[in-house]
Amino acid sequence: MIAKPGNPMGPPSLLATAAQFRNRLPTQFRRALPVYIGAVCLIIFLFNLNIFPTGIQQPYLPAVTTQQPPKVRNEFPRKIWQTWKVNPLKFEERDLNTARSWLSKNPDYRYEVLTDDNDMRYVEWHFGRDGFNRPDIVDFYRDVKAAIVKADLLRYLVMYAEGGLYADIDVEALKPLSKFIPERYSAMDIDMVIGIEIDEPDWSDHPILGPKSRSFCQWTFMCKPQLPVMMKLIEHIMTWLNGVAREQKVPLAEVKLDFDQIISGTGPSAFTEAIINDMNMRKEDPKTNIDWDLFHDMSESRVVSRVLVLTVEAFAAGQGHSDSGNHEARAALIRHHYHASNWPSRHPRYAHPAYGEVERCNWNDECVRKWDKDVEAFSKMTKEEQQKIIDDKERERKEAEDKRKADEEKKKKDAEKKKKDKAAAEKKKKEQEEADRKAQEGKKEADEKKKEEDDAREKAKEAEGEKKKAEKKSGWPHLA
Repeated sequence: MIAKPGNPMGPPSLLATAAQFRNRLPTQFRRALPVYIGAVCLIIFLFNLNIFPTGIQQPYLPAVTTQQPPKVRNEFPRKIWQTWKVNPLKFEERDLNTARSWLSKNPDYRYEVLTDDNDMRYVEWHFGRDGFNRPDIVDFYRDVKAAIVKADLLRYLVMYAEGGLYADIDVEALKPLSKFIPERYSAMDIDMVIGIEIDEPDWSDHPILGPKSRSFCQWTFMCKPQLPVMMKLIEHIMTWLNGVAREQKVPLAEVKLDFDQIISGTGPSAFTEAIINDMNMRKEDPKTNIDWDLFHDMSESRVVSRVLVLTVEAFAAGQGHSDSGNHEARAALIRHHYHASNWPSRHPRYAHPAYGEVERCNWNDECVRKWDKDVEAFSKMTKEEQQKIIDDKERERKEAEDKRKADEEKKKKDAEKKKKDKAAAEKKKKEQEEADRKAQEGKKEADEKKKEEDDAREKAKEAEGEKKKAEKKSGWPHLA
């Protein structure tokens, strides 16, 4: 059976439908339809050229490109950060002096202080939904009330968001930031600059000093922005403190923390652990284990996993331990004055009822060993013996405190007496100078008067001589 060729106009039913529709449209409209369509297309074209502004701003859509995203800059941001209770216009003189040291030595750097009034806005801006989109961080920072925890956390947030240099408010710059990276290194090979604070590994097993015996300094350090180690540290703090809150069965705002918890949870120990862990994750040789042995007794700085570690003199000179030297050392870059470090009063250290705080030994080996020996002996005593030791030590502390207060009072009185004596001496000196001045003026006036009298007598004598000459010449006496 041969198939019939199809109708080029389509099946009969389609032709009938089209004819029926065409009969329903007026002839003039059908003739003008192409013109209408052309006019609509022209109007759309003109509006796309923005010839006729509509007043509605279209959202910006970035052009699609095949280029690679820009690389992170090789240099460190030229920005100095500090945090404090108030803004620089309200700084006390001591804080103003340390702040000026950073500006005077680094005039080409920007400088900013985050305060108790604007820190929350900073965190919301950078870590809110329009920033890094971490509302959990924003909520956590808002809920935390412990000032030292917020201070530690804020420096990490700032260094992650923008990078640059962070320094506590009581840290003075001794040298410009251009000296923070030795000439033998290139900033493009370094992501972070830190210094050693405590290098006392011999006490690593001590029940109290051990966790604090090896640490990097976090009262001053430099970062490039968005380093993963900073975010890991922030997240570690959040996890840790939320866990403490659950253990204590209280909200974050009501968590109670002692000195050692602050050090290990948010302070230098937490900072150090995060950095060493990151170093191990980024090390070139997977067989190498990076631990504190690499940084013990360092005689010169070194770069490990893109982190420049400076010797203890750089950021922590003059501590009296860790072979930290003094601030006159060539390697010393800053001076920490510690006048803003009063947070331990709100988060006390462990203090033995009889022998007090072992930290008072300041890592002196003989002192620490004696403290340990005394504490061990104390633990073997009867309660009566322990109480007697406690009473004796309390009496000694009271006597020492009374002596300290008396010495301070005597020193204060001596200073006041010295000040009064100095004022009296200056007053007497001024009075003597005034008397001498008046005597000099009196003598000068007398000399001038005598000179005038002498001049007058000389003139009279000259006049008398002239008179006699005239009389002699005329032969007649001059009649007055």
